[in-house]
Amino acid sequence: MEKNQALAILVEEALHGELVFSASVATSLKVQEAIDVPNCSAESAAKIILNEPLLAAKVVAVANSAAYSRPSGEVTNVKAAINRLGFNTLRALIASLVVKQIAGASKNLVIRSKVNQLWEHSAQVAALAQVLAKRVSKLDPDTAMFAGIVHEVGAFYMLSRADEFPALLEQDDLGSSDTNTPASFNDTFIEKESQEAVIGRAVLANLNLPKEVNEAVEALWFGLRAMPPETLGDTLLLANELARTQSPLDTRTDTEGHRCASEIDFVVAEGTLVSVLEESEDEVRTLSAALII
Repeated sequence: MEKNQALAILVEEALHGELVFSASVATSLKVQEAIDVPNCSAESAAKIILNEPLLAAKVVAVANSAAYSRPSGEVTNVKAAINRLGFNTLRALIASLVVKQIAGASKNLVIRSKVNQLWEHSAQVAALAQVLAKRVSKLDPDTAMFAGIVHEVGAFYMLSRADEFPALLEQDDLGSSDTNTPASFNDTFIEKESQEAVIGRAVLANLNLPKEVNEAVEALWFGLRAMPPETLGDTLLLANELARTQSPLDTRTDTEGHRCASEIDFVVAEGTLVSVLEESEDEVRTLSAALII
């Protein structure tokens, strides 16, 4: 089976809502539902999160990152971390666990390597989006971080199916055509470059994310970035370009997929994009490291 055939099958499943998730994803979605209960207290949330050790470690690590540090010093427990971060950030961190779990724990070393690279990319984009929203586009930084965490959800899902469809790991052959793709897939005339969007949109729907975040991810797939960034979509697009680690499923060349700040510098208040990123380097570094846990 060739890659375009494998993608066609996944798109067909996505269009019919037939996504395949692991049991761990279902468990984490239940945590998300529990946190979303009206008037859920920090104490109640902490008890729920302590049942997910990786999530608990991530919550404390992010609370102690430079982006959220306070003069009062480090926090040493989940409840204190939640009080510092707030529930919007907590929901983003739960989403980060779900997104990472979607890819599963393949025994294939190539798949595992790509999952790790994709998560490193996502963490960098999330951290950059948080800083850019706070310092440049003046948007809610927690929402921007949330969008960065989930922006590659379609790619994570595709990697989760790579054991079943090894061709998904192949490089694209944009000039090829295949007559063996499912009929309904051909009828919908979904272009090759939008297949990830179809799959990603279906996964996002299952995560029940805020409309604003969904629209920002859509902008990443199809939008044109304004400079300087104005919307959440613009901010996410810029963060994606600035991330040092590129998505392993990105078929663009390095120069197309990644550009240094100096190449796209612009004025921000009394400084420039370059100066903002230099001043925020510790925030980006510690926050992305905390998210990778």
